[in-house]
Amino acid sequence: MFDAYKMKEECVAWIRDFFEKNGKNCNAVLGISGGKDSSVVAALCVEALGRDRVIGVLMPNGEQGDIDCAYALVNHLGIRYYVVNIRDAVEGLCGAMPADLPLSTQTRNNLPPRIRMATVYAISQSCNGRVANTCNLSEDWVGYSTRYGDAAGDFSPLSRLTVAEVKAIGHVLGLPVDLVEKVPIDGLCGKTDEDNLGFTYTELDRYIRTGEIEDEAKKARIDMLHERNLFKLELMPCFEPNI
Repeated sequence: MFDAYKMKEECVAWIRDFFEKNGKNCNAVLGISGGKDSSVVAALCVEALGRDRVIGVLMPNGEQGDIDCAYALVNHLGIRYYVVNIRDAVEGLCGAMPADLPLSTQTRNNLPPRIRMATVYAISQSCNGRVANTCNLSEDWVGYSTRYGDAAGDFSPLSRLTVAEVKAIGHVLGLPVDLVEKVPIDGLCGKTDEDNLGFTYTELDRYIRTGEIEDEAKKARIDMLHERNLFKLELMPCFEPNI
C-alpha cells in the first residue's frame, strides 16, 4: 500500500539534498497553475526549503478562468509570486512568423507552454533560482506534456509518482481539497485531460503500477502513446565521433 506520509518525507529530503548539491542558497522557482501538481510541488519545496525560498510564477494567457486557484495556492503557502501575462508574447511570436507558413493547431497549442517555461527560467535566473518541473509519472507515461515547455526543469519531485499518489501526498501536506482534487484541464484547448486521453487517470495509474486493465482498446492506446512519446523522456541524441 502506498504510504503518502513516508513518500512525502522522502521527497522533502530529496529536494533538500538537491539544493545542497546544486545551490545551497538558491530558490525553488515554478509555474503555478492552481492544479494539483504545481500545488504539491510548491508545498513540498516550502517544507524542504522554507517559504522564503520558494517563488511562484502565475502566467495567464490573456484571461484565465481558473486563475483564482493559482492565487489561492500562493496565498495558502504564503510564498512570493510574480504574475506575467504571456498573451502579448504569444501573439507577437505568432504575428512574426512567415506569412507563407501557416501555424498548425499543434504548434499554436504548444507555444504557450514553451513561452511559459522561458518566462519561468527568466525569473529563475534573475532570482538565483532552480526551476522545479511539475510533471507526474502518469502524464509522462503517455507523453502528456510539451517538450521544452512544462516538461522542462532543473529538478522533478513528482515524475516517478502517479496522479493518485500525487493527490495522496497533497492531502498529507494539508493543501486545500479543491486544489488537490481539481479536475485537470490541459490548458491548451480547454478540454479535460481524460477527455483528450480517452481513458481515466485511475485506469492509467492502475495499469502503470500493476499492468492490469480491463479494456483492451484502452490498453492498446496507452501502449501506443507510451511508445510514441518515449523520446520526450530521453536526452537529446548526440552523434558520438570515433576519435
